[in-house]
Amino acid sequence: MAMAIANQDEIEMQDVRLMLGTHAFHFDSRLPAGRIIAVSGPSGAGKSTFLNLLAGFERPDSGRILMHGADVTAAYPAERPVSVVFQDNNLFAHLDIFTNVGLGIDPALKLAAQDRRKISQALEKVGLANFERRMPATLSGGERQRAAFARALVRKRAVLLLDEPFAALDPGLRAGMAELLLGMHMETENTVIMVSHDPDEVRRIADYGVFIDKGAIVLAAPLTEYLAREDMPALRRFLHG
Repeated sequence: MAMAIANQDEIEMQDVRLMLGTHAFHFDSRLPAGRIIAVSGPSGAGKSTFLNLLAGFERPDSGRILMHGADVTAAYPAERPVSVVFQDNNLFAHLDIFTNVGLGIDPALKLAAQDRRKISQALEKVGLANFERRMPATLSGGERQRAAFARALVRKRAVLLLDEPFAALDPGLRAGMAELLLGMHMETENTVIMVSHDPDEVRRIADYGVFIDKGAIVLAAPLTEYLAREDMPALRRFLHG
């Protein structure tokens, strides 16, 4: 059976379906690579499920997921070209910051001298140059999130998935982390797919918008088109309250 040829500059979900209990999800879309893509929608609409399917934490019942031309539908999370940063930053409390970041290079922590330099450089880029031996509990929420971004930096994956990464931060820290994300994106030219409940954050950071409602993508468009849609009540409520 011939397989469809995927565009290597796209992230594609081909008729992806998943049942979780009584909740049905259906995602069918092509997303451009190298962009910052904001994913929004009502609570419980399926945003985190969408991200989990891309990351490999959930497996679809049917359909295919392709990233940069490769079929990753059956691939384990570690085999996919993705890094993930969650709202709770998923740092290991018993490991210092240097070691937490080092896990992004090698989960077994078999780090060469070159790897150690990369970790130090990543921590410097996120403003944590003197935090290598600090424990996560001694850092502020913003500092812990910066450490999570440093780990994503050293992984050097083509796709960065963010599940409400700034939701627990105060407005000042949110703005600083947004600038850090934009700087990382400009440096690496990666694809960022970010779940956000903040319309101002979407306007400030993203250049492409995805809106999910009732378990399906109902809009995927460049940000100017996304913001201009007047025919979708749920989207208008999100953007304007």
